[in-house]
Amino acid sequence: MKLVFATHNPNKTKELEALMPPHITLINLDSIQCFEAIAETAQTLEGNAKIKADYITDHYQIDCFADDTGLEIEALNGAPGVYSARYAGEPQDSIKNMELVLDNLKGITNRKAQFRTVIALNLAGKQYLFAGICKGEIIQTKTGDSGFGYDPIFKPLGSTKTFAQMTLAEKAAISHRGIAVRKLIAFLEKIKAH
Repeated sequence: MKLVFATHNPNKTKELEALMPPHITLINLDSIQCFEAIAETAQTLEGNAKIKADYITDHYQIDCFADDTGLEIEALNGAPGVYSARYAGEPQDSIKNMELVLDNLKGITNRKAQFRTVIALNLAGKQYLFAGICKGEIIQTKTGDSGFGYDPIFKPLGSTKTFAQMTLAEKAAISHRGIAVRKLIAFLEKIKAH
């Protein structure tokens, strides 16, 4: 089964490929010659995931799924949330985003945060949503050089490492995206069995 993952992000694609069972081949937007930047104009992660999935289904008539992920920090009232990718403005810049988060948390002891991923799957004319949450905290300084986005400043609950210090497999086992994707895979397996 071929499934289009509505992203141009090679890091996200790599992360998800590692989770997919052998019979599901993941292809991204570049593979279907979709080079447009799909505007994420919704106020929620769910809304953005739906916009991206619907765009691909409407323009390319193929089954696909899209995700949107946000870092939600308790002391910042859930920010950056839906604006995580462009928290420090355009163009998107992970380093500037992380620096802004660390600046905004200066002197704040409550460092509780969570990553939340929502996946919208468009399959055979229907839409399904899957979500995953990984709770943790924002550490004081960037640590580790793997991963992407906010990974160097996010330490999951119960871990001694940031996401950026983990292997792909370690991160996928506990991450928000890993949780949401496993729900998606379980759903696809159930359909395949019928």
